[in-house]
Amino acid sequence: MTAVDEWRKDMDYRTYAVEDAPAGAKELLAAAKKNYGFVPNLLGTMAEAPSLLKAYMTLSGIFEEASLDASERQVVLLAVSRENGCEYCVAAHTVIAGMQNVPADVVAAVRSGGPIGSPRLEALRVFTAAVVESRGRPSEAQTEAFLAAGYEKRQVLEVVLGVGLKTLSNYTNHIAGTGLDAAFAKAAWSKEGNMSKKKISCADVVPGCTFVAEAGSEKELLQKVAAHAGADHGLKDVPPEVLAKLKAAIKDA
Repeated sequence: MTAVDEWRKDMDYRTYAVEDAPAGAKELLAAAKKNYGFVPNLLGTMAEAPSLLKAYMTLSGIFEEASLDASERQVVLLAVSRENGCEYCVAAHTVIAGMQNVPADVVAAVRSGGPIGSPRLEALRVFTAAVVESRGRPSEAQTEAFLAAGYEKRQVLEVVLGVGLKTLSNYTNHIAGTGLDAAFAKAAWSKEGNMSKKKISCADVVPGCTFVAEAGSEKELLQKVAAHAGADHGLKDVPPEVLAKLKAAIKDA
């Protein structure tokens, strides 16, 4: 057992049912049970702090009102959960996405780290991942690429809303070690099995160049490419159209 596992055992967070939940959480869990047919373990765990449960359920409803459509919202929620390595939320949103008729190939692509066949949805996935990786500081080029895919300025901030929503659940699951519900078990996802290294060959964009880079994340990989572009190709900034080609050329190492 690792030190983290020992710490979680000591913390010993309960997963509450409607009947034994703290007073401030009973009505919220009852509403969730009516909606889902059961109380998801995430919500039962959040019930330890009724204010957190209320915040999460309220923010979930607000995110539903965003201009992003159902498929786009699930891409955001899945992408955030993957970047944060949240096994519970990746599995849960895989099932929820299926219920909302998000194409299976789109869901599979986000679970594996992309790319998505749809250029628009891929731009959304990439931008969402950039917001998480940069801790809310995506580059100008990353933002421009997102907008160039047909999104609006307000949708930049709607992505921030989705990131905030999933930060609440991802971090709760990390701290509490939330067990996966039977309803989501068929979509189980492993961080170790799906957070593989990425690589890129400059020759895929600039014929004849022998530069190859590997990294544990897309952000780190693109930083290496940017340094190479400045040192060996004389590019102070990577143009958005070249950045798009580079991202399309990223492969699993």
